[in-house]
Amino acid sequence: MEKSPEVIRRIAILGAESTGKTTLARSLALHFHTTWVSEYAREYMSAHPGNYSVEDIIEIQKHQLLEEERLSTISNHFLFTDTEFIVAQVWCEDVFGFSPDWINQQVKEHQYDLYLLTSNDLPWVADPVRVNSQRRDYFFNWYKRVLDENNLKYEIIFGRHEARLLNGINAVKKHFAE
Repeated sequence: MEKSPEVIRRIAILGAESTGKTTLARSLALHFHTTWVSEYAREYMSAHPGNYSVEDIIEIQKHQLLEEERLSTISNHFLFTDTEFIVAQVWCEDVFGFSPDWINQQVKEHQYDLYLLTSNDLPWVADPVRVNSQRRDYFFNWYKRVLDENNLKYEIIFGRHEARLLNGINAVKKHFAE
């Protein structure tokens, strides 16, 4: 008798800039002995500074999705993603005044088993691709509103350093038995 394939729980981490998403994704993957998907937009924007278009954001998200699919094949119970389609939707709406149909469709079709929304309780750390130091509460509230409007399962992750990681671990354990 063949063993049925393991169900991989996909957990998306989203939040405003400089709220510890990458650190949390990496640390959760390490704790749960699995993989995580880094935020391709950071890599893309670092390599292509300056103006960008809606088409660039779509290409970024397509690459992100391909990487997520690739890493899901080697994941163990969970796959953590450092960003997802809601972030792209909000990014487009904020910068261009609209979000393309393809991204909107992905928000509806590509939902995660759990979303971890990072709070803004970490200090801002500047870097070349961050631009919204004064708008973190604005984006946090926007992400929360989209999660609520779509009835998506999420937890808000607070705390600094080990406390933030522990809150993330507890959120995952609360929703999924190990």
